[in-house]
Amino acid sequence: MFGLLNLNKPAGVTSRQVVDVVERLVRPARAGHAGTLDPLATGVLLVCVGQATRLMEYLHRLPKTYVGTFLLGRNSPTEDIDGPVTELPEARVPELAEIEAAARKLVGRIQQRPPAYSALRVGGRRAYQLARKGHQPDLAPREVEVYRMEVRSYAYPELTLEIQCSGGTYVRSLGRDLAEALGTAAVMSALVRTAVGQFRIEEAVPPERLNADTISQHLLPAAAAVAMLPQVELTDDEIARLRNGLAIAKPTAPQAEEIAGLDAQGRLVALLTAAALGVVRPLRNFAES
Repeated sequence: MFGLLNLNKPAGVTSRQVVDVVERLVRPARAGHAGTLDPLATGVLLVCVGQATRLMEYLHRLPKTYVGTFLLGRNSPTEDIDGPVTELPEARVPELAEIEAAARKLVGRIQQRPPAYSALRVGGRRAYQLARKGHQPDLAPREVEVYRMEVRSYAYPELTLEIQCSGGTYVRSLGRDLAEALGTAAVMSALVRTAVGQFRIEEAVPPERLNADTISQHLLPAAAAVAMLPQVELTDDEIARLRNGLAIAKPTAPQAEEIAGLDAQGRLVALLTAAALGVVRPLRNFAES
């Protein structure tokens, strides 16, 4: 098997548990997800199957869209309601216009401090492992990009935001930073990932609908993972040469660092790079399924 699954992760399970369901159905092929969703979160979880696991970095490049719900005037060490929530005494109640103005200031490239309860590694250990033992992990701010942050609804203390951002962005930490800018605190109470690039929640499949008979019906072509790349169609002879590690003359190939090489049926067979004008060489070959 070679392709992608656009799954609708339910709340209360980890992303790894969803991948385990897939792996049991596709053995001996491997599977892996392209972008973790916390147990609290639901929505689009892309799972790569077989050799498509070698394409996950391309899916990580895609923008992510979320609808997040936050409770203002509260804090939690986990920055969401999965941890102990404390209500702030006499917390200020910001006006909608204040929230919208503060949200606009978080759009663009920003330095984000990751949450203490995260899977990032600190000295070889997961940050959340240190946090659970009462140690504050030293997590350096990281550059992320927020493309859009809009208020969907607001009725204090509940605030719902629609956010589009780069991979690696912690949405609960965006809520934390937004609240701090307003002179208060916030915890995330719900999160739905509604899209990853062109993969939308409307087409996402609940994992419980997968079984040995149906999984192949829901498998998307691997070429969808690299739809952002320029493409070139290859002949059978060209594919054979590329699989032997040889460069080929291809005058019709675009001059690009990364090119998706497709066979006559539109299936992804290789990732290529322009070695010279009209010449491409293989970056990665994908064996015949």
